[in-house]
Amino acid sequence: MPRPISATVHLSALHHNLVAVRDRVSYANSKIWSVVKANAYGHGLARVWRCLEKTDGFALLDLNDAVLLREQGWQKPILLLEGFFKTEDLALIDHYNLTTVVHSDWQLAALENAKLKKPVEVYLKFNSGMNRLGFPCEEAHEIWQRAKQIANIKHLTLMSHFANAAHNGNIDNEYRFIQQNCQSIPADCSSLANSAVILWHPSVYTSPINNLSNNNLSHFCHWVRPGIMLYGASPNGQVQAIKDLGLRPAMSLHSELLAVQTLKAGDTVGYGSHYRANEAQRIGIVACGYADGYPRNAPTGTPILVEGVLTKTLGAVSMDMLAVDLKPCPHAQVGSIVELWGNHLPIDDVAMAAGTISYELMCALSARVPVSFITDGE
Repeated sequence: MPRPISATVHLSALHHNLVAVRDRVSYANSKIWSVVKANAYGHGLARVWRCLEKTDGFALLDLNDAVLLREQGWQKPILLLEGFFKTEDLALIDHYNLTTVVHSDWQLAALENAKLKKPVEVYLKFNSGMNRLGFPCEEAHEIWQRAKQIANIKHLTLMSHFANAAHNGNIDNEYRFIQQNCQSIPADCSSLANSAVILWHPSVYTSPINNLSNNNLSHFCHWVRPGIMLYGASPNGQVQAIKDLGLRPAMSLHSELLAVQTLKAGDTVGYGSHYRANEAQRIGIVACGYADGYPRNAPTGTPILVEGVLTKTLGAVSMDMLAVDLKPCPHAQVGSIVELWGNHLPIDDVAMAAGTISYELMCALSARVPVSFITDGE
């Protein structure tokens, strides 16, 4: 028999969450870039993209993933969120009709000098305070003037990324910075809204970026780009923040108890003896460890379900196993089902207890964990 750990990707949850996003932005007539970078946040791009095919476009990083989508039949837009990495990548962008972010001078120069069959769609990325990628916002007009002269560019769109939309909720300064520097540019500013902005800052994608009366200016966020919310988790890591949205978790991780131990007062658990029993205590040993993608730094007290009963982890997580308190579930035994996260235990709760975020847990799922792809009700 194989080791009992397994993950399940709930395909209908992905479809449901996309519909929820569509409903939320429909009054703004926004189109949707569904973000499927990092192998669809660890869910398996090749298997799940069809559940999201009602989207208007896919946004990702890796050219290989873009090629995969095209070769599997996706014909609508694909956006490369980090743009191209080498000049020679432009040949693939041209061949597969991809939209590319441009965030650096060298990329503009590469487009100026490239020999392409047709012009490409370009998103000019501006740095509004994240200080990762992007041209300085103060140079927005100059960069736009240069880019619009490049024959290999078909259409220009402005974009940026807010540093604090999910964390302290205050994006006023960043948004004002974008407005001040981009308001005179007659181009769409249509990709500012990630999951956090969609949820908590709707004015960003429902209002014009300026109040100019020039009818040729269309500074609306015509496209939003949901990521983590498509997979049923919260951008700020707090389950309460999305509890009324009806999002469904797209990934569940389950295992079983391999063993049951009875401790005496003073006995310890795991490497480093980080947990010590104060009294006689039953504990369970779960077939799951950091080699499966469970966070190694999850402390004693991280929530976990045994036979549907909420309990907690004990001691250090090891490579292949972890220990759980069986006091709340006295009938648990070898073979009892354990939910590490999923439909009944939000992945955000586990991530918060472990001092990380749900994004990391999803993406860290190990290749050794078998994955089933199901439609709810199967």
